[in-house]
Amino acid sequence: MRKFHHALVLVTSLAALIACSGDRETPPPPEPDPVEEVDIWKEYDAGNIRFENRAATTPGGRITDAIVRDDPDFFAGIARKVLAVLYESPADSITRVRNLNIRLEDFDGVAYATGDSEGNVIVLSCRWIGSTFLDTQDTSRVADEITGVLLHEMTHVYQLEPRAPGGYGGNTEIWACIEGTADAVRYLAGYFKENDVGAGGSYLDGYRTTGFFLGWVQKNKDAKFLHAFNQAALHVYPWNFAAAFKHALGEAADVDALWVEYQTYRKTVK
Repeated sequence: MRKFHHALVLVTSLAALIACSGDRETPPPPEPDPVEEVDIWKEYDAGNIRFENRAATTPGGRITDAIVRDDPDFFAGIARKVLAVLYESPADSITRVRNLNIRLEDFDGVAYATGDSEGNVIVLSCRWIGSTFLDTQDTSRVADEITGVLLHEMTHVYQLEPRAPGGYGGNTEIWACIEGTADAVRYLAGYFKENDVGAGGSYLDGYRTTGFFLGWVQKNKDAKFLHAFNQAALHVYPWNFAAAFKHALGEAADVDALWVEYQTYRKTVK
C-alpha cells in the first residue's frame, strides 16, 4: 500500500508541475509592425495639372466644384493611378507631360482628350455630370464616375503611342490598342464592374472589349503585362497586337489563342 501511495503522490506532483509549467509558457512573439506601403508615384512630376470650370453656374458645374473643393488632390490622384497601372516605376520610359488642362464645358457627350498650344487638354461635359447626379443623388458616386472617365482620358495623355502604317485612324490596330489600353487602365484600377462587358467581338474592337481582355491577361497570365504591352510601343515596329503580345509575354505568346481562352472565361461572367 505504501508503494502505491508514493506512486500516486509522484503522479500528482508531476501533473501539478506540468500544469504550472503550462502557465509559464513563453508568450508568442509580438506581431511585427505593419510595413508602410510606399507610394512610388507620390513625388513623380505628372505635369502641371490645372482645372478650369467653364460651366460653373450649371448643376454639373456646381457638383464638380464641390468634389474638387473637398479633395484638392482629386485630379493629381487620378493621374497617379494611371501611371501606377501603365508603368512599373518612375524609372520607366514615360511620356512626359508639361501641362494638363482639365476643363468643364457645356456640351452633349461625356469627355474627350485633345491638345492645344499650352499642352494636353481633357474636356468634361457638365451635362453628363449633372445627369449622373440626378440618376444617383450621390456626390460620391458622381466622383467615382468622373474618376472612371478621367482614368480613360488621362491614359491617352500618359500612354506610349505605337507606330505603324495607318496610325490611329480608321479603326486600325493602333486605334484598338490606344482605346483598349485606356479602358484596361480603368478596369484594372477598379472603376468597371466585371460584367460591364459581354462575350464576343474581337480584341480589335477597342474600348471595353479590348480593355477587359488586356486586363484579364494581366490578372491571369502576367501581373506586369500592361507595363510591357505599353512599352512595346518603343520596341515593336511596325506595331501590331501579335508582335506586342510576344514582346510582353514571350515568343510563345499567341494573342488569338489567348482571346479564345478569354472568351471561355467571359461566357461564365453573369
